[in-house]
Amino acid sequence: MSPPRLIAGLGEIARDHDALICDIWGVVHDGQAPFPEAAEALRRFRQSHGKVILLSNAPRPPGSVEEQFRRIGVATDFYDAIVTSGGAAREDLASRVRRDPSLALYYIGPEQDTGLLSGLDIARTGIDKADVALCVGLADDLTETPDDYSDILAAMRAKNLTMLCANPDLKVYRGSQLCWCAGALAQAYEAIGGPVIYYGKPYPAIYDAALAAAGRPSRALAIGDALITDLKGAKAAGLAALFIADGLHGEEIEPYTPEHLGEMFDAAHVEAKAAMRALRW
Repeated sequence: MSPPRLIAGLGEIARDHDALICDIWGVVHDGQAPFPEAAEALRRFRQSHGKVILLSNAPRPPGSVEEQFRRIGVATDFYDAIVTSGGAAREDLASRVRRDPSLALYYIGPEQDTGLLSGLDIARTGIDKADVALCVGLADDLTETPDDYSDILAAMRAKNLTMLCANPDLKVYRGSQLCWCAGALAQAYEAIGGPVIYYGKPYPAIYDAALAAAGRPSRALAIGDALITDLKGAKAAGLAALFIADGLHGEEIEPYTPEHLGEMFDAAHVEAKAAMRALRW
């Protein structure tokens, strides 16, 4: 594969594209503070070139993502729509409840993320009575690791519960701290033979939803900072990609050269047309 072109700003390649499918965490904010230059870059693209769709593996509906934006100071005028893995998981749960009104759910995650279940007539229960499990993350991702869930996953496996994973990410930075995500628990569950259904990047359905929200553009560009979700998903969806280097992969990107990035991409079986340190115009 060809090494990516290193660029200083989105403006260098903006004219080549008619829509952006842009990651949020690590590109627009770090979970605690906004990246104003990223918002301005997306705003300028939207004004002159096409729609901007934010595509996130957040295990929350789009409205909850906007609430977080307002809470940490991210602007809300630089995008046309938000598509989330949490929203996709909620739609599937709603469909399951329509088919089986007595469906019982085992929930894994922090209580503040139970808004994904708001308005759904679904009973939360223990593993022994559950029909399905929903994983949105670790209950305390600042202190826990997937190893803390080995007994829970073993009990789920004994019952052969299907896990619905509302966030395929393995890790994410919150400020400067690297935290485990739901995808890591799902991966651990699969390792012991547990069945998992994933929603979000890099799986095709979420890209189809994002492209539909953008009006089915013909030259969309995917932007993200994660090789195994953002770049892998873009490649599977047939989209050109812009890699944001100063994100999830941290010091792995050093030395920051086209050749080294190309080697990283080759090892992960992904590609990107261009790379930049942080999103700016």
